[in-house]
Amino acid sequence: MPDTLTFLATRRSHPPASLRLPAPDPAQMAQLLTLAARVPDHGKLEPWRFIVLSQAAMQRLAPSVAERGTALGIDPEKIEKTRRAYAEGVCAVVVVGSPKASDKIPRYEQDLSAGAVCLSLVNAALASGWGSAWLTGWVMEDRPFVEGTLGLGAQEWVAGIVHIGTPTAQPPERPRPDVAALTTWMDG
Repeated sequence: MPDTLTFLATRRSHPPASLRLPAPDPAQMAQLLTLAARVPDHGKLEPWRFIVLSQAAMQRLAPSVAERGTALGIDPEKIEKTRRAYAEGVCAVVVVGSPKASDKIPRYEQDLSAGAVCLSLVNAALASGWGSAWLTGWVMEDRPFVEGTLGLGAQEWVAGIVHIGTPTAQPPERPRPDVAALTTWMDG
């Protein structure tokens, strides 16, 4: 599938600040989430779930982000950057790691499945013509915020926030890893 290989060789994330409306409508988002859910999931546990944040929801969360940052003593510039990402965001999907009790499937496999969902969602969005990026940030590690504001359970965690919208600029290229330097070949 040469087109798929070309896509994978050239894919780039779009900075969320470069994304604008329109964003995926509910039917388009349902399709993206369906594609994102086609990841390795040993035991079919579905150890993840989605919270779709509309533009209005993101704007509503922006003041809470600023309040939590101030309460935590986060650097004001970091607070403002994060607050602005919510205040100006057009759409985001919070991919929630939601591990399930299992005697057979270790927690780390479930966590990796949640990470795979994040990448699959970014790639599905990009392949569909949207701009997208997978981020997290300090506020997604704050238990009072994720539990109180987003409704996560005590065992849940944020694997990523996948921003999706209409790209307004070509995303910047960045240096890529030296795969040869990172690879060890083992023979029999």
